[in-house]
Amino acid sequence: MQKNPRIRLTLIRSKIGKKPNQRATLKALGLGKLNSEVEVDSSAAIRGMMKTVSHLLKVEEDV
Repeated sequence: MQKNPRIRLTLIRSKIGKKPNQRATLKALGLGKLNSEVEVDSSAAIRGMMKTVSHLLKVEEDV
């Protein structure tokens, strides 16, 4: 069975003044403070969440 690749997400822009759905997406991803990082499995749900807040994130694939 093939394992999903990991993705490292880093919050590089502030969530202050952003729409409530974007703030909720960041919270669901586990990103709270500026420069916080999380490693998540790549899935369709995660990709959709990344698309919602792509302008606030730095994405590193195949970690």
